[in-house]
Amino acid sequence: MVRATAFGLITTFALTACGGGGDSDDNPLSGGSEDSGGGKSIVVGSANFPENQLLAEIYAQALEDKGLKVTRKFDIGAREVYYDQVVKGGIGVFPEYNGALLSVAVDKKSTATSTEEINAELKAKLPKSVEILDSAAAEDKDSVTVTAETAAKHNLKTLADLKPVAKDMTIGAGSEFKTRTQGGVGLKTVYGVEFGKFQPLDAGAQSTLLKLLKDNKVQAANLYTTDPAIVEDKLVVLEDPKNLFSSQNVTPLVYKSAVDDKAKAALNALSAKLTTEDLLEMMKKLVNDKEDASDVAKEWLTNAGLAG
Repeated sequence: MVRATAFGLITTFALTACGGGGDSDDNPLSGGSEDSGGGKSIVVGSANFPENQLLAEIYAQALEDKGLKVTRKFDIGAREVYYDQVVKGGIGVFPEYNGALLSVAVDKKSTATSTEEINAELKAKLPKSVEILDSAAAEDKDSVTVTAETAAKHNLKTLADLKPVAKDMTIGAGSEFKTRTQGGVGLKTVYGVEFGKFQPLDAGAQSTLLKLLKDNKVQAANLYTTDPAIVEDKLVVLEDPKNLFSSQNVTPLVYKSAVDDKAKAALNALSAKLTTEDLLEMMKKLVNDKEDASDVAKEWLTNAGLAG
């Protein structure tokens, strides 16, 4: 999944390269691994969009709760910028999305779609200096989403359920969705689903898409699964049992030398608890309710039994 597609309110800038230059304090490769007391500190990084910054804050607090020292290097930029920094050791821990990590940074020709396939390839193909830890159930991936009313009217639970009714429906999405394998082409070949009409929208037109969906001007929409509107408007994400849309599990990418067994255990325990529903609720608080990321992270860790 490319993070800069049409409707990721919280993901629009994920592939935007951050500017060069700046002083050394803004560069994760310029040190930052020693704290003011001279002890080793784990550098936790994030990309330049709110969801990833929230995940990085959750990682940082989980490590700190175990008595580990952490340096935060958030808002670094896109994968093209931060990935090499992790590989070279400038960043010790980074919240990644396994499918995008594989297809964008590690093997652009990969056809893996399931969590198991993707993680197996990552473990085989990542540079020796880094590794992935356990993936969370939480995902931020493409979806076909409908209103609760549309789901009830046509008894829609999975993408396959669209087959007999899609011909009388309009789907709204970015123009590229129509010709993508993980889009209109795949819906037809994998599920036999062909929508009667396609409503293309420009990148960033998520508010327009949501209004069209709620007004029944389109009956389905391509949304990311952690879009806060899914919770706010009680929308229904149709299940994808055949993995048309590749898995995008939240997964810690770590520089091996930067994390010990204690740190790995803390991150794996976190991944074991984090669900897409959790991430949705947290993003609602962050984006819609304007709560502070550190407070949202602390609340989730406490409720999950991962912080004292």
